[in-house]
Amino acid sequence: MVTRKDSIWKSLDWVTICVYLILIIFGWFSVCGASYDYQTHEFWDFSTRAGKQMAWIICSFGLGFVLLMLEDSLYDIFGYLIYAALIALLIVTIFIAPDTKGSRSWLVMGPVSLQPAEFAKFATALALAKYMNTYSFISGNWRNTLAVISLFLFPMGLIIMQRETGSALVYLIFFMVLYREGLPGVVLFSGVCAVVYFVVGIRFNGNFLEGTLAPIGSFSVLSMILLFEAGMVWVYKRKWEPMRNILCVTVGSLLIAYLISRYLVPFNIVWVQLALCILTIGYLFFLSLSERQIAYFLIGMFAVGSIAFLYSSDYVFNKVLEPHQQVRIKVVLGMEDDLTGAGYNVNQSKIAIGSGGLTGKGFLNGTQTKLKYVPEQDTDFIFCTVGEEEGFIGSSAVLLLFLVLILRLVVLSERQNSTFGRVYGYSVVGIFLFHLFINVGMVLGLTPVIGIPLPFFSYGGSSLWGFTILLFIFLRIDAGRKKRFV
Repeated sequence: MVTRKDSIWKSLDWVTICVYLILIIFGWFSVCGASYDYQTHEFWDFSTRAGKQMAWIICSFGLGFVLLMLEDSLYDIFGYLIYAALIALLIVTIFIAPDTKGSRSWLVMGPVSLQPAEFAKFATALALAKYMNTYSFISGNWRNTLAVISLFLFPMGLIIMQRETGSALVYLIFFMVLYREGLPGVVLFSGVCAVVYFVVGIRFNGNFLEGTLAPIGSFSVLSMILLFEAGMVWVYKRKWEPMRNILCVTVGSLLIAYLISRYLVPFNIVWVQLALCILTIGYLFFLSLSERQIAYFLIGMFAVGSIAFLYSSDYVFNKVLEPHQQVRIKVVLGMEDDLTGAGYNVNQSKIAIGSGGLTGKGFLNGTQTKLKYVPEQDTDFIFCTVGEEEGFIGSSAVLLLFLVLILRLVVLSERQNSTFGRVYGYSVVGIFLFHLFINVGMVLGLTPVIGIPLPFFSYGGSSLWGFTILLFIFLRIDAGRKKRFV
């Protein structure tokens, strides 16, 4: 028979709930400040943005209460069913959603519009947690790993088909969850390398190494690939001789090639690097066969994949990404200023935040936001309203609240008795962390503008309900961790 040590209300983590309520309140005041119209002085009028947001907040409280009243085992039992339902909804959205600002991601049902992509996050987290909680799941098994990855790449692909690239990128954070559950560090390292290769390759390929015809971007990335090969040989095999051979041949050949190009005949020494990469890969494959060690083969394949990624990134940037996405990336990387186009939002946001100073201009006194200089100032760029009206102190307080929430969720995740609870908990942590980092980063001009909301602050019912469901399911799972069988 199943019994409870404590009632649900005693088992709930009230620290997290209190932080949630404070963030919700601060978020509503921020929406009020961002959307306030001097001609309409009513905050409670449901025809205004502030009034609608309050209605969604009240519904969120009711939604959270319902989620807490359900048995925590239901989330495990129906995890796949919920996931399948949201996948079906994402597919339907592609075909029936109207075109809204270039995307087809909103379902319009009379006066209400919902974005299924926001709800697919908790559904994917449930499916991921359920699969990794099965007895047959073995951490580190490549078949299981590929199955898990497909669980979140599938909805990610559907959301990309809706032309919601920003919302789709959130799903990459599930790799962090896999890493916590034993995914080899080389996978995470490969992901970081891919980002570095893309940024360096795109940012510096228009510049050339002095005295040569070699693009700095390609030269830098290929140099990193050669150094990574040598480093991985040492890390995974602890063999001095092959690492020494790779480094000596690489450094010596590149030095000779540079001197010849600089003082004799200028040429593109990237071709020398490619030859060195091919030679090194062949050397690693030879070591793998001669010593019967698969690690050398995998290191060689890492180099092959890295080179392929480098030369495909240019195609992705120029052919796959939309023109406005290309411009946004160029602005962030400092390749373009474009203060009247793609960089306008970020520039105005910086002005708004900077004008707030230390203590801010006060509630409803922000000039940049009141005069509507900042586009999307109550949705994607809501944080600039916080900076202008509450200043550095208010902005820091908001970030500290989010830090407390994330750290508390990490603590709750670590104390779970089941893999299901732990995996779902870290999924929640990752999603909140990604949204916070990217949203605040794009407002400050540190990350590309990809259009994702700030949790509990940005105007909109879909994001508010999505984050509430995501959080309160975990709170219910955590509250049920003390159940025991007698």
